[in-house]
Formats: sequence, structure tokens, C-alpha cells
Amino acid sequence: MELSIKLILILEENRLFIVESHHPIYTPKRYRNWFGQLLEHSPYCERDFRPPSELETHHEKGDFLVKTKKQGILYSYNYASHPFDVVGWDGFNYPYAFSIHDFEPITGRIHLPPPIHQTFETSAFVICSFVPRLYDYHPDSIPAPYNHSNIDSDEVLYYVDGDFMSRNNIEKGQITLHPAGLPHGPHPGAYERSIGKKETHELAVMVDTFKPLQLTKKGLELEIKDYYQSWLH
Repeated sequence: MELSIKLILILEENRLFIVESHHPIYTPKRYRNWFGQLLEHSPYCERDFRPPSELETHHEKGDFLVKTKKQGILYSYNYASHPFDVVGWDGFNYPYAFSIHDFEPITGRIHLPPPIHQTFETSAFVICSFVPRLYDYHPDSIPAPYNHSNIDSDEVLYYVDGDFMSRNNIEKGQITLHPAGLPHGPHPGAYERSIGKKETHELAVMVDTFKPLQLTKKGLELEIKDYYQSWLH
């Protein structure tokens, strides 16, 4: 598996949607120039990335267990000094944070396809951000997206907040999975509800994988059994 997706409930007011990649994660290449810098039409820029600003160090000696993960297997290492016994960050790889609230949406006169929401990419999957934005502004446009099939990818949507115009009976924290090739689109009545709407305040994260996802037993236990009925009139 190139990707694992986890939804962990920590507290009632705190949900973590974790995407674990076995591949390097990049910004979409269409938003970068030859030198790797983000271009002006990118929905975010380098200033939106927050690198480490404060270095917390520990100089204790003892027996410290460090576990690393490779291809789904955990390996244990024991060190005689604390792993945070460091003087600073060095090298190309370092942790950083990017807020979905810094993603600037791209809009158009008619409905634009999901790649405009793309935020990150790997050779195995892409991550997209659905954020508050204006709807299509052509006078005859229908804001609800068209029905479609993802021939090349499985689609996972994590609904974070707001009003999800194209879905019925979807609440905060829910996840939907549309396997590759499965036709899907707005629920019944969504097209009619969307006509005349000017904007959306939805917040959601989408992960499209290029190889089929495998449902775990824990995942099946979280299934909402009557969700399929929301597609009925």
C-alpha cells in the first residue's frame, strides 16, 4: 500500500485526519517554475508554510527508545542520549505546517473540475482542499458539480465543516469513499438547491489514490448503514 488513511477521535472537539505517505509529497508541478518556486497563479505561496521556529532541546543521558516505520513495519532503536540533543535543523527535509485556511480557491464562470482544488501530490495520490469560495458566476450556471466517474483513482472525502451543498445527510467529521469507476455526483435535489446560490462555506479534504484502497475491519465498523438511502428521491 502506498497510502494509509486514518481518522482518529482524540477529543469531542478535536478530530485528526491523518494521511501517511510512503512517497515524497510535492506541490503540484503546474504551480512551480523550473527552479521549484511557486508561481503567481498558485493558490498559495512559500510564505504560507510554517517551518519550525523554536528549537526544544534535551541533553539527558540514559536509555531512549526511538521507533521508525518503513513499509508498514516498526523498527526499534535504543540511544544513550536523548534524540532531541541537537543544535538546529540542517538539510533539505524538515517538518512544516500548512493551514487549509491559507489555500486561496480558484473560481470561474462555469464549474471547474476538482484538480483546481489540488494542494499536494505524490506518485501515488493527490490531496485537494475544498474551502469557502464563490460559486460559478455565469448567469446560467448551475453551481452543483456534474456527475462523473474517477476512472483512475479512488476518492476519499473528509467533511470538516460548513454546508456541503452537493450532499444530503452529511455531517461534520464524516468520510465518504467512491471507488474508481463508480459514477457519483450531487444527491437528488442538490442541483435544484444550488441554483441562484452565490457562495459556499464548506471545508473538506479530498484524497484521490491511484491504486485501490483496502477497507479495514475497523473502517467497516464505522460505516453508516443507511447512507445509500440518501441517493433516493
